[in-house]
Amino acid sequence: MKYLNGLIACSLVMALASCDSKKKATTDTTENRAERVQTETMTKSPIERSIEISSTLQGYETMNIAPSLTGIIQDITVEVGTKVHKGQLLVRMDENQYNNTKLTMANLETEMSRMEALRESGNVSQQTYDQTKLGYDQTKQSLAFLEKNTYVKAQFDGVISAKNFEDGELYGGNPAILVLTKINVLKAYINIPESYFPRVKEGMKLNIASDIYPGKQFPATIEIVHPTIDASTHTFQVKVKINNSTNELRPGMYVHATLPLADDKAIMVPYQAVLKLIGSNERYIFVNKDGVAKRVTVKTGTRNEDKVEIISDEIAEGDEIVVVGQGRLVEGSKLEIVK
Repeated sequence: MKYLNGLIACSLVMALASCDSKKKATTDTTENRAERVQTETMTKSPIERSIEISSTLQGYETMNIAPSLTGIIQDITVEVGTKVHKGQLLVRMDENQYNNTKLTMANLETEMSRMEALRESGNVSQQTYDQTKLGYDQTKQSLAFLEKNTYVKAQFDGVISAKNFEDGELYGGNPAILVLTKINVLKAYINIPESYFPRVKEGMKLNIASDIYPGKQFPATIEIVHPTIDASTHTFQVKVKINNSTNELRPGMYVHATLPLADDKAIMVPYQAVLKLIGSNERYIFVNKDGVAKRVTVKTGTRNEDKVEIISDEIAEGDEIVVVGQGRLVEGSKLEIVK
C-alpha cells in the first residue's frame, strides 16, 4: 500500500512539473512573439482647407417706421409686400400741428424780413432783433421736425415686411406702424471655431446655397470679422453680405456654404489606420518606436478620399504609422515589419 501511494505521489509531481514547463514555454513564446504589421512613413501633404457653415438670412437693413409724434394716423400708403423706394411717402399723420406751425413760420418770416430792414437802418435794438431771430430759428426747427414726423418717408429701398395699424387708428408710439426691410441685399451672421481665426479675413468670397434652389449659388462676401472670441463657445462671429439682386432669397431662409481657406500642409494617413476607442470618441493610432508599438491619441481633421488628417503633439514627419495589423496591437507589442 505504501508503495502504491508513493507511486501516485511521484506521478503527480512529474505531471505538475511537466505542466509548469509547458506553461513557461507558452508564456515565453507569447512574450517574445512579434506581431506582423505593415507601416507607412508619415509625410505632410498639401490640402485645401475649407469649413462648412450655415446660418439664417436677415434683411441687410431693417427699419421700424415709428414717428416721434403720437396721434391719429391719417393715411398709410403701403401694404405688406409693397416694394418702396428711398424718399417714398409711407405714412401721413394728423396734419393740424404741422399746419399751425407752418402758419406761424410764415408770419415769422415776414417779421424777420422787417427786422432785417430795421436793423440795416439802425431803428431796432440788438436785443429785439436777437429775440425775434431766436423765435424764428426755433420755429424753423420745429417745422422741420413736424414735417419729418407727419409725412414719414422711406430711408432706403426695400419692402414692407409688417403693418401694425390701419388708417384712422390712434398711434401711441408702440409698436411701429410699419417695418421696412432691405432685401435686394441680405446679411447673415455665422459662428466659426476659434482655430480658424487667423485664416478668416474681411473681403473673402464665398457662395451661399439654399436647398430651395438646388444647384444654384449666390455670391457673398465676408464684410466684418468680429475681433473677439466667445469664451463659452470658443467661436467668433462674421457678418456675411449676400447679393440678392434677383430677390430669390428671403429673410428667414436657412442657407449653407463652404468657406474656402488658404491651402495648407498636414499629415495625412490612411483612414483605416485610425482606430476608435469603444464607448468614446477618442481616436488613436499605433506608431513604430524601435520595433515596439506605441499608442498615440490623435484628433482627426480634413478627410480626402481614403486619407484623413491627424493632429497630435506626439507625432511628426518621418514617424512610422502602422497601417495593417493595428487591430491586434496593444501598447508595447513587439512588431515585425512586413514589406
